[in-house]
Amino acid sequence: MPLQSSRRASVIGDVISQMETMVVSGEWPVGTRIPPEPELVAALGVGRNSVREAVRALAHTGMLEVRQGDGTWVRAASGLGAVLDRYVRRADARHVLEVRRGLERESARLAARHRTDDDLGRLTAALARQHELAAADDRDGFVRGDLAFHRLLTAAAHNPVLTDLLDHLGDALAATIALTVDEQHAVGSPLFHVHTDLVEAIRAGDAEAAGHASDALLDELLALLDQPT
Repeated sequence: MPLQSSRRASVIGDVISQMETMVVSGEWPVGTRIPPEPELVAALGVGRNSVREAVRALAHTGMLEVRQGDGTWVRAASGLGAVLDRYVRRADARHVLEVRRGLERESARLAARHRTDDDLGRLTAALARQHELAAADDRDGFVRGDLAFHRLLTAAAHNPVLTDLLDHLGDALAATIALTVDEQHAVGSPLFHVHTDLVEAIRAGDAEAAGHASDALLDELLALLDQPT
């Protein structure tokens, strides 16, 4: 393939960068159709070929999806998210949990150091909601609530890189929660106590205790996966 002139490459790179920004910022939300090609050409002040190459590049990363006859749609909030989503869907649940264990341990430790009062309030409310869903025997609600709890925990760490990584493991996280929901949602189970210990460690600002509680939670889940079905 012949080398492109730096000027042309720069134009295409700029178009890609601007389109990525529209996706990452939420201006073009996941699951929506982006403006048609003529609008993009007019808005960006470039030629059709530059827009097409930019769309092709972003479709290759998985951020965009070109649907013949139906325009171009936003598929993922970042190229990283698209790659992780494709990879994790093929991965073994145990392997996903083992990765989560390390990431969530650090997330819990950072949350204990950096959480705000608002973060703590949201975590406490999410934990209370889990008890309500368990008491109501709402398994689907419990899975959604547990996923929300873990996302709030990650947000409380106030580390955008870590938040992004764990957020892109969201589908896999939901799948592992669903696999063990019968054991998790029983009030009084060890997993309920570990969730409570985790919130209390974060409340106390005890990073070591928060890390240990996070490890204990993921170890319980790993043990449940190893049980014969």
